Amino acid sequence: MDAKDTVTDELVAANAHYAESFTDPGMDAKPVRRVAVVACMDARLDLHEALGLELGDCHTIRNAGGVVTDDVIRSLTISQRALGTRSVALIHHTNCGLESLSEEFRHELEMEVGQRPAWAVEAFRDVDQDVRQSMQRVRTSPFVPHRDDVRGFVFDVTTGLLREIDPEIPRER
Repeated sequence: MDAKDTVTDELVAANAHYAESFTDPGMDAKPVRRVAVVACMDARLDLHEALGLELGDCHTIRNAGGVVTDDVIRSLTISQRALGTRSVALIHHTNCGLESLSEEFRHELEMEVGQRPAWAVEAFRDVDQDVRQSMQRVRTSPFVPHRDDVRGFVFDVTTGLLREIDPEIPRER
């Protein structure tokens, strides 16, 4: 690598190497397993490996925190209505960077750049409750037609295990 090359240059070079032996897998855009996975963009999550998925099995939608935003609803709507998915798996994780942020981050950005972002940070303190909120957002969206198989999980970044989250808030006894 030349001293002036960037990481993106490295990625482009790696792609050229990849393309040398690439063959069209002959798939269409419809996921074989008919599932969409919404997850955090955290680099520690290798979703295909962790979930036993192969190329073409699922749609993967990622953002900071795996938050169900309007854009995620847009992607899920297209995934289900145009491309045949029926199930949604929401995957948050332990030690997420959003646990250390707050909406104050938007104010800090505004002070720095002179404009407040239109988007919310969607920071949280309780990962389980944030998964519940994400499940609720999918389950109540009028645009997402298949809501009977929407499940939420927390991926433990130290063990690699998923822990399923009950969509109902646990009641104190």
